[in-house]
Amino acid sequence: MTTTEALTYHRARVSAIRPVTPHMVRVTFAADSFRDVPAGAPDQYVKVFFPLRGQDAPVLPETGSDVMSWYRTYLAMPDDVRPPMRTYTVRAHRPQAAEIDVDFVLHGDTGPASAWASRAARGDRVTFTGPYGLYAPPDGCAWQLLVGDETALPAIGAIIEQLPPGARASVFVELADRAERQAFETRGAVEIHWVLRGTRPRGEALLESLRAAAFPGGTPYAWVSGEAGVVKAVRRHLVREREVDKRLICFTGYWRLGMSEEAAGREAVRAAEAGEVPAGND
Repeated sequence: MTTTEALTYHRARVSAIRPVTPHMVRVTFAADSFRDVPAGAPDQYVKVFFPLRGQDAPVLPETGSDVMSWYRTYLAMPDDVRPPMRTYTVRAHRPQAAEIDVDFVLHGDTGPASAWASRAARGDRVTFTGPYGLYAPPDGCAWQLLVGDETALPAIGAIIEQLPPGARASVFVELADRAERQAFETRGAVEIHWVLRGTRPRGEALLESLRAAAFPGGTPYAWVSGEAGVVKAVRRHLVREREVDKRLICFTGYWRLGMSEEAAGREAVRAAEAGEVPAGND
C-alpha cells in the first residue's frame, strides 16, 4: 500500500489460542472482512491495534483519508486514548473461515503486544489494517537466503511452507533458546541453521554464522527481517562481502532496539516530510 491510498479496518475477535513454543503463542482471529482479503505474499503483515486498559476494543480515528494523513492523526491522539499499534506477520489466512493466525513472541509485560497476548482470551477484540507483503523472488534466482530473529520466524515459516517443489533455501534464524526452534512442512529443499544467541548482543552470533557459511552457487534472492540494526548489518555484509545485488535483497526492520513503534513511526514521518533517504539504503 502506498501512502496515498485509503485504508480500511478489520475489527476482529480472538477465536482460539494455542502455544507454539515456550515463548511463542498462536492467536486465531475472526472477522467477516477477512473473507474479502486476497491471497498475498507469505510474509504479508498487518498492523494490530490493542485496546487500552479498561477498553473493550481499541478507539481509532475515522478511515477514508490517505495513509499518511491518517497516521499523523493517529500519532496526534493523546497518550491515554491512542491504542498501541504493533506490526505482525499473518502466519496463516483461511478466507473461507474468515480467520487469520498471528504468532506472538512472549517477553513478559515489556511491551503492549506481549502483555496483551500473555493474557488473551476468546472473544477479546483488536483491530487490524492490512495485510501488505514484500516477499517477491524474481525469476532466475538459483536459491533463496532467509535471515531473521524470533520476530521474523512466523514469516520465515510461511515462506518455507509455500516454497515450490525443489526450491532451494538456506535459512539462518537467531534465537535466545534452543527450545524456540520450530518444524515446518515444505516441498522445498531447505536447510535451516538455528543460531543460539545466548548472552551475546543481538545479531552478533547471526552475523558470525553468516560470515562462516558456504553459500550455494548461483544468484540468490535474500529476505532479511528482524531488529532494524541487525537487518542493516546483514544487508551490508551481503552487499559488500558477498557481492549480492542490492536489487535482490528484500529487507525490513520489524522493530528497533530501544525504540517503540510509535517513536519509530514519528521518526519515519519526520524523515519522509524532510525528503530523507530511509536508513539502511547505503
